[in-house]
Amino acid sequence: MPRAVDGTRRSDRRRKYTEITKGFRGRAKSNFRTAKDAAAKAMQYATRDRKAKKRDFRRLWITRISAAVRSEGLTYSRFIEGMNKAQITLNRLALSNLAIEDPKAFVSLVSKVKEALAS
Repeated sequence: MPRAVDGTRRSDRRRKYTEITKGFRGRAKSNFRTAKDAAAKAMQYATRDRKAKKRDFRRLWITRISAAVRSEGLTYSRFIEGMNKAQITLNRLALSNLAIEDPKAFVSLVSKVKEALAS
């Protein structure tokens, strides 16, 4: 009777890493020890960049809003101050999309903000 040695645990564990590292270059996709290190590093990068993505998009939205507001004669910071005084709560994504997709509505919003700043 043949004896069972280790079952499929080892191959399952190794297969998990080869699936994660599919598409990597060189040994990093096939050699287990290298693949394990490459996968760990890839996970670190993925975690870091999910955080950075949020910052990058917020920066993009602020830049777009700032450009649209400057053409109306305001700065970004004064615009946000006016939004708070007028009690208008729109997030930066919505403001950015409004400035791009519906400039007339954005101009009317800026005029309301200017009124709030004047009073």
